[in-house]
Amino acid sequence: MSNIDIGIGAKDREKIAQGLKGLLADTYTLYLQTHNFHWNVTGRLFRELHLMFEEQYTELAVAVDDIAERIRTLDVVAPGTYKAFAELSSIKEVDGVPAAEDMVRILTQGHEQVVKTCRDVLKAAQAGDDESTIALVSDRMRVHEKTAWMLRATAH
Repeated sequence: MSNIDIGIGAKDREKIAQGLKGLLADTYTLYLQTHNFHWNVTGRLFRELHLMFEEQYTELAVAVDDIAERIRTLDVVAPGTYKAFAELSSIKEVDGVPAAEDMVRILTQGHEQVVKTCRDVLKAAQAGDDESTIALVSDRMRVHEKTAWMLRATAH
C-alpha cells in the first residue's frame, strides 16, 4: 500500500478491501451466470427472461467496475482473474444449462447471497468509518434485494 491519507487507517483499508474483493468475486460470478442464462434460456418465458437477464447482467457489469475501483481507491490491488474470483466467491458456478425455472431460482439465490456478502462488507466499512464504501455497498444491497424480489415474483 502507498502512503495515502484519506482518514481510514491502513489496517481498516485492508480489511474493507478484503471484504470488497469477496463482493467483487460474487458480483462477477453472478454476472457470468446471468449472461450465460441470457444466452441459453429456452421455453415459454424465453423472451421475458432473455430481456430480464440482459438488464441484470448489464447492471452487474457496471457494478463490477465500481467495486473494483473502490478497492483501488483504498490502495489495494483488485482481483481480476477467473482463478481469483473462483477462490473468493461464495457463489458456485452451475454446470450445464438448467431449465428456465431453475435459472430463475439459481439467480434469486445468487442475488440473496450477494446481499449477505454486502452485509459483511458493510460491518467492516462501518467499523472503519468508511462512508464511501458504506454508500456503495448500501446501494448494491438495494439493487440485489430488488432483483431477488423481481426474480421471485417471476417464479410464481
